[in-house]
Amino acid sequence: MKKLLSILVLCVMVIASAFSQTQINESSVKDSAPMCKYSVSTPYLSFLNFGEEKTNTHHYELHVGYRLTPRDKIGIKVATWKMFAPMGMPIPEQLTFDESNFYPGRLRESGIGVTYQRTLWKGLFVSTEILPQLKTYLDEDNAKLGNGFKLYTSYHLGYHISLFQDRVYLDPQIHCQYWPIDTNVPQSFKEVDEQWNNYLLFEPNMYLGVNFKY
Repeated sequence: MKKLLSILVLCVMVIASAFSQTQINESSVKDSAPMCKYSVSTPYLSFLNFGEEKTNTHHYELHVGYRLTPRDKIGIKVATWKMFAPMGMPIPEQLTFDESNFYPGRLRESGIGVTYQRTLWKGLFVSTEILPQLKTYLDEDNAKLGNGFKLYTSYHLGYHISLFQDRVYLDPQIHCQYWPIDTNVPQSFKEVDEQWNNYLLFEPNMYLGVNFKY
């Protein structure tokens, strides 16, 4: 199922890019003041919290953005998810659902962070997100094992697709994730994490957003 969803996202990104030249609102990158300063967005993963509980990440994420200039946007990110396997597993391994790579329980990560986005050319943009997270470790019986802290960061390359005069938009993108700080990992979880990296490269994603006029 997850493999199918990932393929679907890639297809949407290709189709969206093909039509982006006719959909993009050129005024969003001009030097004049932007029409919309505020935005709310979420990745497509926030709509996929269903299916088998064992592999349901219960991923919920919300971004509130503020446009400083026609090219610069800052924001606040609120996110929570529940991991059943290490985030550092490469995409091909994640798609196999090999239960030997699963945690001996679940890991809940939640946090509030900041974001910055810079438009480079027309709809092409880069962005970075920094998300301090509190972690809760649960065993297979949902008993609490302990708490920890993670500093999660991500780096994005994407394309802004404007719809309905930029009231609604899509941001297909590829991003890389890196977490340099990860504390208080229980030994049973640590043994699984140590098989993989503390980064993940080239994950496809799609953000869906709404702009608001000031």
